[in-house]
Amino acid sequence: MLKNELARQLTVASVLTLIGVVLLGTCAPPATVVQTVEVPGPTMVVTATPEPTETPGPRTLTVCQVGEPESLYLYGGSYAARNVLQAIYDGPIDYHSFDFQPVILEKLPTVADGDAYFQTVTVQAGDRVVDIRGEPVALEQGTQVFPNHACRDAANPECVVTFDGNTPIEIERMVVSWTLKDGVTWSDGEPVTADDSVYSYELACHPDTPSSKYICDRTFSYAAAGKRTVVWTGLPGYVDDLYMLNFFSPLPRHLWEKQLRATPADLLNRVESTRQPIGWGPFRITEWVQGDHIALERNPFYFRAAEGLPRVDRLVFRFAPNAEGVVAMLMAGECDLALPGDGAEPLLPFLKEAEGKGLLRLMTSVSNQGEHLEFGINPVATYKRPDFFEDVRVRQAIAHCIDRQAMVDEITLGLGRVADSYIPSEHPLYAADRLTRWTYDPPMGRALLAEAGWADKDGNGVLEAHNVTGIRAGTPFSVTLLTIQGDPQQETIARMIRANLADCGVQVTVDSRPVRDFFADGPLGPIYGRQFDLTFFTWEIELTPPCYLYTTEEIPDPANYWGGANASGFSNAEYDTVCRAARAALPGTFEYRENHAEAQRIFTEQLPALPLFWRVRIAVARPEVIGLIPGSFGEGELWNIEEVGLR
Repeated sequence: MLKNELARQLTVASVLTLIGVVLLGTCAPPATVVQTVEVPGPTMVVTATPEPTETPGPRTLTVCQVGEPESLYLYGGSYAARNVLQAIYDGPIDYHSFDFQPVILEKLPTVADGDAYFQTVTVQAGDRVVDIRGEPVALEQGTQVFPNHACRDAANPECVVTFDGNTPIEIERMVVSWTLKDGVTWSDGEPVTADDSVYSYELACHPDTPSSKYICDRTFSYAAAGKRTVVWTGLPGYVDDLYMLNFFSPLPRHLWEKQLRATPADLLNRVESTRQPIGWGPFRITEWVQGDHIALERNPFYFRAAEGLPRVDRLVFRFAPNAEGVVAMLMAGECDLALPGDGAEPLLPFLKEAEGKGLLRLMTSVSNQGEHLEFGINPVATYKRPDFFEDVRVRQAIAHCIDRQAMVDEITLGLGRVADSYIPSEHPLYAADRLTRWTYDPPMGRALLAEAGWADKDGNGVLEAHNVTGIRAGTPFSVTLLTIQGDPQQETIARMIRANLADCGVQVTVDSRPVRDFFADGPLGPIYGRQFDLTFFTWEIELTPPCYLYTTEEIPDPANYWGGANASGFSNAEYDTVCRAARAALPGTFEYRENHAEAQRIFTEQLPALPLFWRVRIAVARPEVIGLIPGSFGEGELWNIEEVGLR
């Protein structure tokens, strides 16, 4: 169709033209809106007829997203499949705002409830165990292990047992069980069983399946204990902080193995697994037209059907190559809901304007992606420059000198949020009462710099070193800010940092590198080779607070083959101790909460990096769409697709 092809070619300029024309047509709402869109070549005209509020027959929700899935196989798909998979499989565990919710499970297991516990076993030479590095190994002379979960500090000799090669040793292993809810069925009417989860485990761990083998390699057994209960047993010595997630999402053994007799290798290409997989979720697939759409219909066996779910009868996914194309398709009337994905913030001004005219509804949530400014505290010896940032007062001064709220306002139209720590305030471990918060206060920043020995005695507007330890007197405070080339938002952030620091007497030169060079491995790469003054890039926060990012052992150097994450070179013994203790403790315990809080306290005081702001996640819908709760911290945008409907 002309509209389909047109939408796929839209550029940012095209979206602007499209939105502008539509806005002009809102003075008196006509029955038909003619939209003239500028694209390369002859001018094209698209006619879009708004849908009536009530439409007879099945109610269809059309979703436009960036990218078409390559496959819908659970262990061989692509990132673009995540929204479609939400419609096929409900759960089995939902993740929203750093909180886990069981969907097809009776509950999530906990140590407190006894459905997760530690079992002491005796191991001997040749047995598989997990050593103190967290690696699965065969027990042999010299292997070091943690004998129990309560003491997992490799630096503490009382926590470590070294196998002598002969004498069996006792060591703990985790045992965790889950029970499926009664009445959950596949979309063909067959019950979902514990054995289906075991089948999924067997597929995931098979060498022909291209999936992560991390949990597989640390599993002693995964077995059904009845029709609805499955039990995972870890290797001796393995303690998993996120043990409640080690449930393997069921796959239909009755269909794929018993009826189709498909092997794990077959399933990578079979239509039944890659294009028409069955699930237990609110919808089942009816059609996939490559390059155009995937259509689904209501699953009559959905276990929540009695609640009136899903809210629509049909669900259609359409695809565009980028965020601009997705928004253009919605404006052209081709979809009810547009999911532009990451990187859609440049469209916010236009989306806000269209929303103001009543043409769409803009939904945003704070993302788990945050920008931060990294200080080159301890560069490699071959990177010759003064130690500008070794003094914590200088890092604190920089924090006072940068207007982070202005970044939020300019980059996200005020919809993002200034970041105080390496986790957002929605995280359950956010230590609100422990953090040092650095307000935008240039006079205070200049005072701290003066206290550290920096002053502008020659009156040229740039501070010079005076009585700064390790820096020759008269050295100007002139640094380079390393950025990614070709990214307009990076250019905006760099411009603001340079202007803010100039107001405090710090001269900044911007050096932009191609992304492949920017993130190149050490020792040659500037970031992970520790050859920079200042830089900024994105944190993507997952489940556990990433205090490890600034531990001493994570400093990239030859000892860890330049594989560490601590590009700043920050090293603080107290921080290392509490971060290690936090990572060794189990979730839900006092030690877990307390040590993560202390790590944040030290981080925000010492500032190995300055958190800048949290980005936003965007969804755009026609005004008639109801029930969508935009994904925020890691979950898919359509995590509650069964609740989404049309007025």
